[in-house]
Amino acid sequence: MLNDLQLEYVETQVHDEVMTITLNRPDQLNAMNKGLVKDLRNIFQALYWERSVRVVVLRAAGRAFCAGLDLKEASVTDSSSDRDVAALLDGQRSIAEIYVAMRRCPQPIICCVQGAASGGGFALALASDIRILSEDARMNAAFIRIGLSACDMGVSYFMPRMLGMSKASEFMLTGRFISATEALELGLANRVVAPEALEKEAASFCEDMLRATPMGLRLTKDVLNLSIDAQGLEAVMALEDRNQMLTSQDPNFREGVAEFMEKRKPNYSS
Repeated sequence: MLNDLQLEYVETQVHDEVMTITLNRPDQLNAMNKGLVKDLRNIFQALYWERSVRVVVLRAAGRAFCAGLDLKEASVTDSSSDRDVAALLDGQRSIAEIYVAMRRCPQPIICCVQGAASGGGFALALASDIRILSEDARMNAAFIRIGLSACDMGVSYFMPRMLGMSKASEFMLTGRFISATEALELGLANRVVAPEALEKEAASFCEDMLRATPMGLRLTKDVLNLSIDAQGLEAVMALEDRNQMLTSQDPNFREGVAEFMEKRKPNYSS
């Protein structure tokens, strides 16, 4: 399915079971126009069925990761009183589906952020599993600064869970920027590196993730997602028990044990 996609504003490359997705509107700071929204939605929805890809690296061309919604194109700037609410809602949901698909796709997503990540771009980073920021990265819930609510594209779901209610309120009610240093201190960033080191740091994460069996990696992301909203310890442990029973019966389980004991790279079957 991935091979059938016609992409306009996104470039993809697959190497050693890692797909690199590059936002490619650098002259517009990778702002999300309709074409980029469609590309991202189609890619992440297709990844749900793609077993040849085990890890995803999300990055962007140019000096900024993503400046958010392209306001020059977006209908939110239309001041007419007769706008079709149903059509607006469809447009809103067409963007929101990107972030749902990112969490639903079984591949871990490593997000490399340089420069600005605002609004929908900030949400792309939050919806990823690992965030690597360059030293010049700045992120914010920009929606509230353009006449909208800061509760958009899953930000009001992710931020309280990552930062706690107090810090989430600070940044969402003001639209203030979070610097790379502050993001690291808050636990929002996993690493902060020089801009030229983003690719190397992402590759290091990919290497470690690929040592897991394909099923073990997928099911770990699955249960991490479910555990966030689980009703208690016993519910989480039931999911964990399921994972261990499934992975222990996987043909790759023995290879996983062998590569660990023999201190070598694994050779998993697909």
